[in-house]
Amino acid sequence: MARKPRPLPPLKWLSPRVTFSRWLSLFSFIALALLLLGWNLLFADLHGARTWVVLSIQLLPLLLMAPGIIAGSPRAHAWTCFIVNLYFIQGVLACIDPARQLYGALEVLLSLTLFVSALLYTRWCYQYQRRINGEV
Repeated sequence: MARKPRPLPPLKWLSPRVTFSRWLSLFSFIALALLLLGWNLLFADLHGARTWVVLSIQLLPLLLMAPGIIAGSPRAHAWTCFIVNLYFIQGVLACIDPARQLYGALEVLLSLTLFVSALLYTRWCYQYQRRINGEV
């Protein structure tokens, strides 16, 4: 027995949610990058490692997604949901160390916010586009 597909929400309902989730994901994306940059430049004990090497390794995944996130691409937001899990794991591991607990908590909070807002933006944007195109 085939299930009937759920109807798409109206544009009036989708439009503010698409806008809000886009701006929240952009804000949390930039805040996460600034947190990584600030922590590694100001507070991190790198045990003799070159700062630029550590920064390039930590920021490279975010920098790869930056053009798509800034442009508002739903596909880039979907890929960001996969990539941001690395920062969530790093934040949880940092929370275990008492010297990095605040950094870890902020990283977990920002990565979780980015994950949820990017996920919702992807979903609502595709629904919005389908509604605009007259599908369903």
